[in-house]
Amino acid sequence: MVTLLLRLLRLLPLLCGAHRHVALENLALRHQLAVYKKTVTRPKMRRSDRLFWVALSRVWAGWRQALVIVSPNTVLRWQRRRFCEHWTKLSARPIAGRPPVNAEIKALVTRMAAANPLWGAPRIHGELLRLGIDVSERTVSRLMPKRRPLPSQTWRTFLANHVRDLVALDFFTVPTARLRVLFVLVVLAHHRRRVVHFNVTEHPTAAWTAQQIVDAFPDDSAPLYLLRDRDQVYGEQFRHRVKGMRIEEVLTAPHSPWQNPFAERLIGSIRRECLDHVLVLGESHLRRILARYFSYYHRARTHLALDKDAPDVRPVELPEAGGIVEIPEVGGLHHRYVRQAA
Repeated sequence: MVTLLLRLLRLLPLLCGAHRHVALENLALRHQLAVYKKTVTRPKMRRSDRLFWVALSRVWAGWRQALVIVSPNTVLRWQRRRFCEHWTKLSARPIAGRPPVNAEIKALVTRMAAANPLWGAPRIHGELLRLGIDVSERTVSRLMPKRRPLPSQTWRTFLANHVRDLVALDFFTVPTARLRVLFVLVVLAHHRRRVVHFNVTEHPTAAWTAQQIVDAFPDDSAPLYLLRDRDQVYGEQFRHRVKGMRIEEVLTAPHSPWQNPFAERLIGSIRRECLDHVLVLGESHLRRILARYFSYYHRARTHLALDKDAPDVRPVELPEAGGIVEIPEVGGLHHRYVRQAA
């Protein structure tokens, strides 16, 4: 109401003069705009409306008093935005890209790459030049379909193909009741996890170790590869004997027992399942203990790596064969279970 009274006082000179009709029309329009502004919080302005007010602000000094829908700061912001857009468009670099490649050329490159899998982009590019097709080598490389490499065999498959020709060799120590230290040599065939040879000594030498290899592989049964660590016991005599048997030595890295995992796992099993539970008296006693354990190890002990079978293939005994009988092994440390008819 106060705003309306102020506008009446502002238009009073016009109401008393010759422009009475124009003044009344102006008053009616301003009142309607005031009502519209109260009911609509933010009216939508089109681009043409903005341009109108920007142009009007340049030719009419009193444009600020006539603004009702928007504020003067909004019109000034429109002008600044229009200025920035105008000069941004003028200063922008023209967008340039690669010229489109003919669909026939794309199909030809794809066909050449499929028919000639050994050809690369330079070879195909050369053929296209001989055919009168002028494209860059980079374009040919981009058009060629991505060739996926042939899938590699898994490590399990790779090892299965070579495990028959690989044996591992390692020493471990055993203290005795007489406070002496005995050295045990085990030779493990990776295939079926069989212990092909073992022996015990108190003073291992290169000559003694070389003789153990001869005893482990008589006649022509020597493997192709022998995996071992870099212990000094494998001296010149040992290496000469192994070379004479046409066995290639594979050495692990220094201080890296994990590179000979099968032998280390075997030694751990021997300790946990046998030697940690007995008191060793001497060499002959240790040989008997290990012989009994390896007999159980080969005939009855199941292995995860062998699909829970024993190194010596253990047949499945069906319930029809009889009841289950418990047979002690390794002095009663372990037991073997078989079916026997009543």
